[in-house]
This record gives sequence, C-alpha cells and structure tokens, in this order.
Amino acid sequence: MRYRRSTTPGATYFFTVVTYRRQAILCEPDALALLREAFATIKQRHPFRIDAVVILPDHLHCLWTLPLDDSNYSTRWMLIKSHFTRRCAASLKIERSLALRHKREQTIWQHRYWEHQIRDERDFERHCDYIHYNPVKHGLVTWVADWPHSSFHRFVENGVYPPDWAGRPELTVAAGFGE
Repeated sequence: MRYRRSTTPGATYFFTVVTYRRQAILCEPDALALLREAFATIKQRHPFRIDAVVILPDHLHCLWTLPLDDSNYSTRWMLIKSHFTRRCAASLKIERSLALRHKREQTIWQHRYWEHQIRDERDFERHCDYIHYNPVKHGLVTWVADWPHSSFHRFVENGVYPPDWAGRPELTVAAGFGE
C-alpha cells in the first residue's frame, strides 16, 4: 500500500514518531543525547526548523518548518531514525524476527509515522498545545512545566506560555489528534 503524504515546499508539519512495540527507551539519558545528536547532524545537511517538540518514553511529537524550496521531510526522518538506530546501544533493540532480519529492518522505530501539514496559525497553536500537554495526558507529570524533554520551556522563555500553563485538553479532544 502506498501512502499519500502532503509535500508542500516550505510548509510546517506535525509529526508523531513511535518506537517499535512502544518500547519506553527515548527518555534514557544516552538515548536522549543520541536523539539530539541525530537531529543536529541531519539538520546540518538537510536544514529545517524545529518549532515545537516533546520527547516521551515511547514516542515523540514535533512541528517542523522546512526551507521554502524543500518538502522532503521523509528523507530527514529516515536519516534521523537510521542515525539513532546505527549508534544506539544493543540493549535498546528487541530480538528481530526472521522476517525483519530478512528485510534488514531493526527494532527501534515503528516503520511509519504520522504526519499532518499545518493549515494556519490556529492549527499551529492547537498542535503546540497538544505537543506540550502530552506528558500530562499520558500521566507522566501533573504540570506541563514538570516535563524536562519539551520545547515548552523555550515557549515560556519567549513569552508564548505563562510558566503555570497546563494546556487545554479540550482542544486536543476536539481536534481528534491521533497518537
């Protein structure tokens, strides 16, 4: 099956990327450092702006804006995921089935990811709220500010959110966001 994806140069996109079988590995210190390295390395060769991000134990959400002449986020994700996978500790990988070994696939990331092209400023704001509220939604913290692996803290520094912002969960339900 071939999935149709939006490919508008210079657009802003929301992504959800999930670990294989929802392994809770992304918030381990070494994994976090490696994930940051993967993003930084790929951004050098294939620029994009990370507008918002949250890293949770088994998945991450982010908003990217691509260069005006570029719509190729799929290559960026492939490179980020492969950079991480090639360099991560063997202990993070699940034993591969015969089928996965035959396809030469690893067991760090789910094969696909969720993507949504941001339509307007209100859509951008709703997705930022969703990203930053996600640790509370998943019961990882009580307050958004308590989650360290989030761009929420940058948004507070820039005056976008007050420090005690707790999100608006009704927006995420009304928007019908997927995991």
